[in-house]
Amino acid sequence: MSDILLEARQLNKTYTQRSGRFGFGTTEIKALSDVSISLKQGTTLAVVGESGSGKSTLARCLLQLQPYDSGDVIFQGQSLGQLDKEGLRNVRKNLQMVFQDPFASLNPRMRVGDIVGEGLLIHNIGNTASRIVQVHQMLERVGLTVADAKKFPHQFSGGQRQRIGIARALVLQPKVVICDEPVSALDVSVQAQILLLLKSLQQEMGLSYIFISHDLRVVRHIANDIVVMHKGKVVEQGAVESIYQSPQQSYTQQLLQAIPGRKAA
Repeated sequence: MSDILLEARQLNKTYTQRSGRFGFGTTEIKALSDVSISLKQGTTLAVVGESGSGKSTLARCLLQLQPYDSGDVIFQGQSLGQLDKEGLRNVRKNLQMVFQDPFASLNPRMRVGDIVGEGLLIHNIGNTASRIVQVHQMLERVGLTVADAKKFPHQFSGGQRQRIGIARALVLQPKVVICDEPVSALDVSVQAQILLLLKSLQQEMGLSYIFISHDLRVVRHIANDIVVMHKGKVVEQGAVESIYQSPQQSYTQQLLQAIPGRKAA
């Protein structure tokens, strides 16, 4: 059996924008152009590139949150594009997301316990008592406390809020977690804590990550393999150390040279 858990095959996505002086014209923007990636079981695949490279569009297409023009997304050998609503709902338990902004991604009017337990409720997992137990266990797993379940998001720091976001994604015991710039809104010292947490949870729970980032400095600490995207295309991919030691493309070299304190090759 293949150890590839999730893959994109030749994904294409074009946006149409109004253009011209009065907005009567249209311009096509190719967000994804023949993008193919594969995520192996138990590993972390980093997708890196500057803003506008197509990284977040790829994430939304992988999760079926956005339609793509052509291509396919395969999860455990199954084409997600051919699933009906019910089939997709069942698969979504195994495909979860940690969002970039821990301030915007949590409902400020909901208590933390309800935020983390919402997925269990939606997927009708367990009863009220067992859901509370699962929520409390997951909060403790991400470094929070049982008492935190009764609090609201505004009572937490940015790093703590991102821990809540991680707990929400992991409470469903997913197989794949897509992390969309999960530490970019945090201070550097907090970034390190969150990266360590993600790594320890990966080992503990057997998780596979797609880690989206513009920052190659961060990616080196968590990824096994890297895909470099530029203007909607995959321009380079390979094992993390080979990309760092001997990048083949000038765009990858530029990204590496932008890392603070790194000497030019």
